Amino acid sequence: MNARIAADIGGTFTDVVLEQEGQRWTAKVLTTPAAPEEGVLEGVRAVLARAGLTAADVSLMIHGTTLATNAIIERKGAPTGFITTEGFRDVLALGNESRYDQYDLNIDLPQPLVRRRHRVPVAERLDNTGKILRPLDEAAVANAVRFLRDEGMQSLAIGFMHGFVNPAHEQKAAEIARAIWPEVRISLSCEVSPEMREWERFSTTVANAYVQPLMAGYLARLRAGLDAMGMAVPVFMMLSGGGLTSIETAAKFPIRLVESGPAGGAIFSAFVARQKGLSKVLSFDMGGTTAKVCLIDNFAPQASRSFEVARIGRFQKGSGLPLRIPVIEMVEIGAGGGSLAHVDGLGRIQVGPESAGAVPGPACYGRGGEKPAVTDANLLLGRYDPATFAGGALTLHPAQAGAAMLSAVGKPLGLEAGMAALGVVEMVDENMANAARVHAIESAKTYEGRTVVAFGGGGPVHGYRVAEKIGVSRMLVPSGAGVGSAIGFLRAPVAYEVVRSLYQRFGSFDVAGVNALLADMSAEAARVVSAGSFSAPTTETRTAYMRYVGQGHEIAVAMPKGDLTPGDVAKIRADYDAEYARFYDRPVPGSDVEVMSFAVVVSTLIDAVEPVAEPEPAPAPAPIRHQSVLDTAIGTAAAWAVYDRSAMPPGCRVMGPCIISEDETSTLVGPGWACAVDGLGYLELVREG
Repeated sequence: MNARIAADIGGTFTDVVLEQEGQRWTAKVLTTPAAPEEGVLEGVRAVLARAGLTAADVSLMIHGTTLATNAIIERKGAPTGFITTEGFRDVLALGNESRYDQYDLNIDLPQPLVRRRHRVPVAERLDNTGKILRPLDEAAVANAVRFLRDEGMQSLAIGFMHGFVNPAHEQKAAEIARAIWPEVRISLSCEVSPEMREWERFSTTVANAYVQPLMAGYLARLRAGLDAMGMAVPVFMMLSGGGLTSIETAAKFPIRLVESGPAGGAIFSAFVARQKGLSKVLSFDMGGTTAKVCLIDNFAPQASRSFEVARIGRFQKGSGLPLRIPVIEMVEIGAGGGSLAHVDGLGRIQVGPESAGAVPGPACYGRGGEKPAVTDANLLLGRYDPATFAGGALTLHPAQAGAAMLSAVGKPLGLEAGMAALGVVEMVDENMANAARVHAIESAKTYEGRTVVAFGGGGPVHGYRVAEKIGVSRMLVPSGAGVGSAIGFLRAPVAYEVVRSLYQRFGSFDVAGVNALLADMSAEAARVVSAGSFSAPTTETRTAYMRYVGQGHEIAVAMPKGDLTPGDVAKIRADYDAEYARFYDRPVPGSDVEVMSFAVVVSTLIDAVEPVAEPEPAPAPAPIRHQSVLDTAIGTAAAWAVYDRSAMPPGCRVMGPCIISEDETSTLVGPGWACAVDGLGYLELVREG
C-alpha cells in the first residue's frame, strides 16, 4: 500500500494521477457536473486499471475541486440565514461603499448570498476590546432560529460585531440554535474568519455556510464511493493556501477550498522551479474553463489573505464577493479550451468568460454544442489531430467546429472559418498575456529573467505565444503537464494556517499579549496538521500584517519563531520599513506602525529535491507525421512536424515550428523556438529568433 492518488475536478475535465515508487499513471475524463464524484470514481478506476493495481494498493488520496467556487458563482448553494448584531443586518449589502467603476452610472453591485428577509438582527454588543456593552438577547436568538427554520433555510451563519475578539456571544447563539434545530449546519465568524473588517468577515462566514451543505454532502458521497471500491484510505483536501487538510476540516470550512484546484497548479510550478533551480518563474495553467497565472519567486508562490469570487465586472477588482481566507495569489480569467467566442456589438471578437464546460462541450466534441470554443479554434488551425485528441479517447469533429465558428464569428466579420479561428486564438492569447502583465505590475515585479512553466490541457498549446507577448524567451513543459494541478496535490505539504486579529502599535507593543496569542494559534494549527501528518516533522512560519497608522492596506512581514523579545520587535519594525520601501520606493519616517492581524502556518517539511545532471546530446526521432498549421503570428499556413513525446530521449533537440504530442496535451514549438529534452524528461523551449 504505497500508491498515492490525486484527483482534480475542473470545469471541463477531471484529472486523476497515480504515483507508486517513481512511476506515474494518469487519466483525464469529462467532469460530471450533476454528480461530480462519479467523474472522480471513473478516473480512479481508469488509472488503477492502467497501473495494474487494485484499490487495496492505494494508501492515500488527495483531492481538489472547484465545486465551492462554482456554487457561489452560479448561486446554487444552500438557502442560508444570517444572525447578526442589531443595526448591522445590511453590512452584506453596503460593503465598504466603494465602486469598482467610478464612471459607470448603471453599475451593478454583487448581491449578498442571503436575502435581507433572512438577515435577522438580535440585540447584543461588544466593544473593540471584547468587553460586553450589551448582553446577548437569548430569547431573540431563539426566535430568529425558529423563523429561519420555518422559512426553509438549510444553513446558518452567525456573525456579531467584534466577535473575533470575544467569541462568547457567537458561541452562545450557536448553542441555542443547536438546541432548537439540531440538524442545521452552523458557521461562526469567530471560527471561519476571526479578523477585523466586518464586511469581509461576514461575507466569508456567509459564503462558508452557503456552500457547506453542498460540500459536506459531496464529500460524504465521495467517501462512500471510495469505500465501496475498497479504498478505505485517508482523503486529504487541497486548500486554497497551498496546504493539505483532512476531509473533516474541509467539510467544516469548505470556503477554504474555493481555489484548491488552481493552488495545486501553483504548487506544481514551485516544485518544478526547485527541481530546475529557477528562482523566478511564471506559472501558466490553462485548462478547459479558465487560465491561471501565478508568480513563483524563490521557489514559493505568492500568498494573499483576500480573494474575490463571482465578480460582476470582468477582471475588475472590487466587483465580487470578498473572502478573507489564506490563498495563493494568482490571476484567473475565463480563457480555457471551452471558453466560448462571439462578436460583440462593436464588431470585436470576444472570448469567455462563458464556457461550454463538459456538457455539452465545444462544438467539435459532437455532444450537442453549437457555439465555437477555443478548442474548436485550435482544431481549425491544425493544432490538434482529430483522431488522437486526449489520447484518442475523444474524437473531434472538424466540420461541426467549422460550422459553429463560421456562424458565430466568421459571417459577422466576413471571414472564412480558418481566419475566424485565428482571430479567436490570438484574442485569447492576448487576454492571457494582458492578465499576466497586470499581475506583475500589481505585484511590483517584472518578467525579466523569468521562465514560463506551462501545463494544463491548454497551457503547452498556447504557452509559447503568451511568452512572446510578455517578453519571456524560455518555457518549460514538465512531464505530466496535462494533469499538472493533480500532480501538484501530491507535492503539497500537510499544512494549516490560523489568522487572528490583535491590534498593536509599535509605540505601545504588548510583547506578552502577542506571545500568548501566537502560542495559542500555533497550538490550533498543530492540532489540525497532526491529524494528517502521520508524525512527520513540521515547520512553522509566523507573519504580521502591518501598515502605517492611518493607511488602509497592510503589508505582510515575516516574524521570528518562538517568543518575541523587545529586540525582535525593533527588527520587525525595521523589516516593515524595508518592505514598504520595496513597494513604494521609500518609507514614511516618523510614522508609527500598527499591526492589524497575525498568521501562523504549521506545515510538514517539503522533501528535498536532488539535482539531475544534464544529458548528453542525443538524436531526435523522426516525425510521426506532418500537419498543416495556420500560424497565428503571421497568418499563413505551413506543414509542421509532429513528434511523439514518449519517443524523444533526453538530450534530443528539435527546431520549431513543430508539435510535440502526448495523451493529455500537445506542446507547440513556434517559429524561431527550439525545444530540447532535459535530464528530467521535461521539454525546455528557448526562443532563438
